[in-house]
Amino acid sequence: MRFLQSREQKDFARSLDAMLTSADTPAAVRAWEAGDHGPGRELWARVAEAGVFALAVPETHEGMGVLPVELAVAFLELGRHAVPGPYVETAAAAVLLADSPALAKEWLPRIAAGSAMVSLAEEGGYALDADAADAVFVLSPEPALAPPGGEPHVSADPARRLYRPAAGEPVSVTPETTAAARDFACFLTAAQVLGVGDALLAQTVSYTKQRTQFGTPIGAFQAVKHRLADTLVGLEFARPLLYGAALSMAPADIAAAKVTAGEAAYAAARTALQLHGAVGYTQELDLSLWLRKARPLRDAWGTPARCRGRVVAG
Repeated sequence: MRFLQSREQKDFARSLDAMLTSADTPAAVRAWEAGDHGPGRELWARVAEAGVFALAVPETHEGMGVLPVELAVAFLELGRHAVPGPYVETAAAAVLLADSPALAKEWLPRIAAGSAMVSLAEEGGYALDADAADAVFVLSPEPALAPPGGEPHVSADPARRLYRPAAGEPVSVTPETTAAARDFACFLTAAQVLGVGDALLAQTVSYTKQRTQFGTPIGAFQAVKHRLADTLVGLEFARPLLYGAALSMAPADIAAAKVTAGEAAYAAARTALQLHGAVGYTQELDLSLWLRKARPLRDAWGTPARCRGRVVAG
């Protein structure tokens, strides 16, 4: 089984990284937190132009075909740059809607082009960024299409705006497709949270080279080196599991990737907070934009306990 990225995949990652770096994503995140969707939507359009959403849409509906490995590459970069918006949910919705000819014809070309922003919610759960979405699909034994918005709910990450969906109209998709959409969301969240962990580690390594104690950069202290090394090992252990899941798309493999990536990113957040010291608690520091994502993404679309249960069940 091959886990190394091809030249094209590496070029794709580099192009996304360059684009997102130039876009000043921290400013877009802070605007999104305040309810200003303008900068986030501009970023959404640029990501769509790069072909990210088309990777989740079949060619019959103006997409590039469902390409999980390339999606993993893309969502790693989205997580690394803390891009706000229901990216996971919109891509996973493409899997859900492909089962219904009428819905597929209406929504999939728009998703591929980036002109539709869609959110998903579990039955009784919350929909991410439903106030910005064009529609909300509820994954339940009888899936439904709910209108945008809903009852707002406080989130641990202000850039992940949560809403309780209103009642919707039933949509005709099979339970198997609903489960596949849920697995797809779990897989993409694993990639996204791993990218968050990568960013947290990179920022922490950079800071430990600048912060000094007793006239010495703290990164030179052995205890700090060990902490950073442990964080790196956790993230690197999760990476092949993610790409293995991308190749198989088996539910147990996806669950293994999600729990490993989520725990590694959460550990990276704890390391970042400890090694940044008091400054790590300030909202003015851009680090906070990633710190606040690690725990919610670890639990989104499959808590660690639920994922471990799926791995054991096979």
